[in-house]
Amino acid sequence: MGELELVVADRGQRSVASHQYHRGALRVMRPHYLDDSGQVCYVVVNPGGAYLGADLFVLDVEVSDFASLLLTTQSATKVYRTPGSFAEQRMTVRLGEGARLELMPDQLIAYREASYRQRTSVTLRPSSSLVMAEVVTPGWSPDGAAFRYEEVRLRNDLHVETEAGTELLVLDNLLIRPPLHDVTGLGFMEGYSHLGSLVVVDARVDQALADELHGLTAGCHALTGISLTRTVGGTTGLVLRSLSNSTDELNHLLRSCTNFLRGRWYGQGPLDLRKH
Repeated sequence: MGELELVVADRGQRSVASHQYHRGALRVMRPHYLDDSGQVCYVVVNPGGAYLGADLFVLDVEVSDFASLLLTTQSATKVYRTPGSFAEQRMTVRLGEGARLELMPDQLIAYREASYRQRTSVTLRPSSSLVMAEVVTPGWSPDGAAFRYEEVRLRNDLHVETEAGTELLVLDNLLIRPPLHDVTGLGFMEGYSHLGSLVVVDARVDQALADELHGLTAGCHALTGISLTRTVGGTTGLVLRSLSNSTDELNHLLRSCTNFLRGRWYGQGPLDLRKH
């Protein structure tokens, strides 16, 4: 069990935490800055090392007006056997005017007989910028065989707050249930075992950008598709979904797309998230 609250505010040259609270098996490491942009980076830590049956982890993150946050995890999120009840993570995010969030966790690994649910609810302004990445992989046994986790449910609901009210931009609901006897069989994720997702919401998202990102994925050993959401208040969402048999391949693909956006929109260099 764990609970974490984090509020990041703009303080002129840098973004800083204006509020922190943690209870149970969640906390953040000290802030650091990867470049001179003023964007603050926080690393979420789970000292317990894994999610177990009936575990509930709740995160509440706010990025205030014109602040910028890069949020990642110390290591992969591991979900072990969950007899009796699923493990769950609920995350609520609020982005203010001109606020920016890059959510770049390490991969989610679901092991044998694991059941996991994750819900991320985001409310943002038309001037906000959001990039969220996710990689889901099956755990492996010592003999190299894939563990058959029971299911992974991932739900993202994103709302845009305008002067006219709050409107739903996208509801992204994903359910993965591997077959009992063949985790990579045809009909299940097109024969692939690993899933990567990238969600981008920004007023600069359009079809031309989607085409450029798709071009970046052309050389990867993965099956990738990109779709655009509706436009609310002048801002549009983009959802990239990629299938592969390699965690490293998906991490490289998503990182390439993220680095492209960082360079084009903010003049920042590639992400360097070495965890020590």
